[in-house]
Amino acid sequence: MTKPLALVLYERLMPGSQLVNRLQDLGYRTETVNDPKSLVEHAEKIKPMLVVADLEPAKADVSRALLRLKENSATSHVPIIAFCADNSADLPNIAKAANLVVTDSAIVSHLPEFIQQALQFD
Repeated sequence: MTKPLALVLYERLMPGSQLVNRLQDLGYRTETVNDPKSLVEHAEKIKPMLVVADLEPAKADVSRALLRLKENSATSHVPIIAFCADNSADLPNIAKAANLVVTDSAIVSHLPEFIQQALQFD
């Protein structure tokens, strides 16, 4: 049986690399993207079951990429979990682009619950 595929967009090594390792521990294959501009194209190509995106440090670019992902007919069904710094003031705008927005401090330790919640939104 093929493992589900998660596409992970991150620039910061921590918590990005921890997240990739945690996804693999949960039985996901992972592909990473470092440039928000290539997110939609990459998602169209590999057809992930889930996208997890780090909103820091290029919050505006990542938010735009997530919106493009949701507006694209080939990728609009893919659930998105976005994570950001605990003190991010821009959460209402970010929430428009993702199914679920969580904090850096919670993403790795509560990942199974967040995935289940994001998949239920679909």
